[in-house]
Amino acid sequence: MGKHISRRTFIKTSLAAIGTAGISGLALPSTVKGASSEELATLIDIRKCIGCEACVEACHEANESKFPEPEKPFPKMYPSRVKVSDWSEKRDVIDRLTPYNWVFIQEATVRVKGEEQTLTFPRRCMHCQNPPCADLCPWGAARKLKNGITRIDADICLGGSKCKNVCPWHIPERQTGVGLYLDILPSFAGNGVMFKCDRCYDKIEAGELPACIEVCPEDVQTIGPRKEIVKEAHAIAEEIDGYIYGEDENGGTNTIYVSPVPFEELNRAIQQGPGRPHLEQVKDSMAHADNLAKAMVIAPIAGFAAAVGKFYKSAREVTKSDV
Repeated sequence: MGKHISRRTFIKTSLAAIGTAGISGLALPSTVKGASSEELATLIDIRKCIGCEACVEACHEANESKFPEPEKPFPKMYPSRVKVSDWSEKRDVIDRLTPYNWVFIQEATVRVKGEEQTLTFPRRCMHCQNPPCADLCPWGAARKLKNGITRIDADICLGGSKCKNVCPWHIPERQTGVGLYLDILPSFAGNGVMFKCDRCYDKIEAGELPACIEVCPEDVQTIGPRKEIVKEAHAIAEEIDGYIYGEDENGGTNTIYVSPVPFEELNRAIQQGPGRPHLEQVKDSMAHADNLAKAMVIAPIAGFAAAVGKFYKSAREVTKSDV
């Protein structure tokens, strides 16, 4: 490829080629090469967490290469109601979820067996078994892998925040100035890329533990086959006369919490708001007929999105080689 061909020119040409060639056979893979095909879940024992934030630091170190590096100045968006979301100068924020902070420690001061106690626990993506972010993403950027991980492909995402809107916990966060929208519709597309915990899918693919689990000095988290994790959660809950969150929320998630106090109490005690998810009971959002119908309509777009992502990655590689 000649050096005179820019990244944007390459992508526009590629998009035209995709349109004429069709998208058959280009569907996104359902799992990552080498990753377990068995659905994995994480058990978080709230009693054990000491709030040291070692998991937060480890997540930063392990995933730094995935963090966005925005191009500035940002394109002006139309309509103007599409707001800029820029966390690139606030990368040190660790008390909430951001595009650069995928796990944070939430705390709640409650009464445990009659005594006041402050409980701390890590919060991140719940990795739903039937994730609305993956089923309802209009661009097919979010998807669930066979091993139970839900991840957002930054090479395909346009940052339209549909995933955040349909997530019961509003987990994903947007960074403006990065991603595919800059090359195709910089003033009209989604204004960036959405980011969230991907449960260190690349480390799991290599047979390693997620960074937050590997570094924890108190063994707060345990990862394994979901059936075994749920069984262990029930055993702990029975032993301590405790409570479980995540087994049934939103139809079931792959993040399971065990607490010595009801989650209703924890939910009342935690700080909530943007980037700080709740602990309320959640019904299965994808059981709703309207959402199921939308998912069926949106599904074919994933193949086209995969093709776009493939060419986008190729374009970036060409650009790097030309430098």
